[in-house]
Amino acid sequence: MILIDPPAWPAWNRIWSHLVSDESYEELHAFAKAAGIPARGFDRDHYDVPSDRYDDLIAAGAVPVTSRELVQRLIAAGLRHRKRPSTG
Repeated sequence: MILIDPPAWPAWNRIWSHLVSDESYEELHAFAKAAGIPARGFDRDHYDVPSDRYDDLIAAGAVPVTSRELVQRLIAAGLRHRKRPSTG
């Protein structure tokens, strides 16, 4: 299933959501490609998507969930990739 959290993450003068799959990266990449999300938006285990795409992505089939649920579902699916700690 494709999941999206509410736009809440500020960066680059915009507010962003995260788009994930709780099944596979293949499902996530296929959905993103069909929705016209550029590959450069992929970051380890999710796509960063601007708030102006939120409603379009839900209309395309993404299921809105809280940020907490999104992370819990990624972890449960074994698809969560955390940032590596800095060494230095």
